[in-house]
Amino acid sequence: MKKIFFICAAIAVIMSTYSCTKLDVPVESQYVKSNFPTTDADYTALLGTIYSNLSSSYAVPYWRMQDMSTDEAILPARDGNFDDGGQYRQLHYHTWTFDHPNVIGVWQWGFGGINTCNRIITVINASSSSATKKASSIAEVKAMRALYLYFMMDLYGNVPIITDFPVTTQPTNQPRAKVYEFIESELKSVLPLLPAKSNNGPTNVAQYGRPTKGMVFALLAKMYLNSGVYTGTTRYQETVTMCDSVQANTNYFLDAKYRDIFLPTNGPQINETIFAVPYDQQIPGNQFTRFGFFYYLAQAYGFNVGLSIAMSTTPEFYNRFNIPGDDRSKTWLAGPQYYPDGNGGFTNQPVYYPAPNATKQINIIPTLTLTGLKPMDLGNDVTTSQSEGVRSIKYYPDVNIIQATRLNSNDVPVFRLADIYLMKAEAILRGAAPTTINGDAQTPLTLVNKLRSRAHAELATSIDLDGLLDERARELSWEAWRRNDLIRYGLFEKEYPLPVMGGKTDDLKMNTDPTRRLYPIPSTELKTNPNLKQNPGY
Repeated sequence: MKKIFFICAAIAVIMSTYSCTKLDVPVESQYVKSNFPTTDADYTALLGTIYSNLSSSYAVPYWRMQDMSTDEAILPARDGNFDDGGQYRQLHYHTWTFDHPNVIGVWQWGFGGINTCNRIITVINASSSSATKKASSIAEVKAMRALYLYFMMDLYGNVPIITDFPVTTQPTNQPRAKVYEFIESELKSVLPLLPAKSNNGPTNVAQYGRPTKGMVFALLAKMYLNSGVYTGTTRYQETVTMCDSVQANTNYFLDAKYRDIFLPTNGPQINETIFAVPYDQQIPGNQFTRFGFFYYLAQAYGFNVGLSIAMSTTPEFYNRFNIPGDDRSKTWLAGPQYYPDGNGGFTNQPVYYPAPNATKQINIIPTLTLTGLKPMDLGNDVTTSQSEGVRSIKYYPDVNIIQATRLNSNDVPVFRLADIYLMKAEAILRGAAPTTINGDAQTPLTLVNKLRSRAHAELATSIDLDGLLDERARELSWEAWRRNDLIRYGLFEKEYPLPVMGGKTDDLKMNTDPTRRLYPIPSTELKTNPNLKQNPGY
């Protein structure tokens, strides 16, 4: 398996089976707090639940809350299909409520992860392991707890800070600024105990998908860049410092091919990955291709599975992919479709629609034309409405995908070096001083052009904040940062232009209230915990 450290080990008490009525048989082996965990294998088994929980919802429910609430991704209905109770249009139009399935599920996922971290810390503290082993393992767990709490703070704002296990008192909301301070303090405290990225193959494999110093620096950079949103105080120079701290480790560098970062074969060998969520057929959760591919292309691409036809991007978001030569533009299915050549390119052989349109080439267009007959519905004509909406193949389909699960092996990056470059560029544009790192005098323009050069795109001659937001869209599309970016730019509640939806209207209007920058505290939590207070606007 690609990620061996994610194997979940079973811990069992082995008992004699001489007689089902003889209850005083000797115990041949047992795990108790005095002898578990002690070995590296014990710790791998113990910590595995933190990561299995992370992968379970990161690439679908969490991703939907971050990207489908923006112009970056949309899952329209097609003749009523894929509506699923309206949950996707509620995300798109910002009309979610406190009982939306993602609002409830992601809260439970995030705080479930935090609870798991707290439980594991109590187990480690009670073990007979050496003080050094305990400290390093607890540092790893606390770093992951901080990451989970960051996700919750970013989505829900004023959330509880929970560090006890078991929880004996129902928690209360804490001000967002206080949660921010707690996360920052935790990250700084564990930083000296975490490993740095290594250029040693086996060590890099062992570190992959787990916290490192680089992950802490990247998360702090993200927090400092958004500090004005989270606390009301900007910290742009500290953003630059954290970005430089990542770059100081020269084991992080841009990979030669943009597409390689996201292929099903990605993993520890990707040099710019700082932290990723691993996936494969044994680590479920990544179904990007299931939701975002174009059904009638599956056979042409060699897949004998039923994939979806629904999720796409909006025309105005796709219009940003307009730079000559840009490899990042190739991550979308758009225009007339041809058979792939197996090397990342295409043959001259067109792919046709199925009968009765078998002589018509598949043509995917950006336009999304509402029928006006059903909410956010495009109709169901194979050659028109089903072909509307450019699809992403950034996470390229996995040859091992099977019908039963339709899971992909593409690991999903959370932090990577390209984002470090763009965060540093933005912080400088917002007032921080440029710095030189490893002999490289870095300005916003040089940082942006590093990414354009790798993508074989025409180099920029100038860059401003608006241009940088577009560059983030091109570089980081479908990586779960679009909502975060738009809120920081004050554009999250900007209404989608009417022409984006084909000029037609339905009964739905986008909620442009700024309170939508936060999701509500779920109804289920309010019912079970009267100490929680709902966010404004809900």
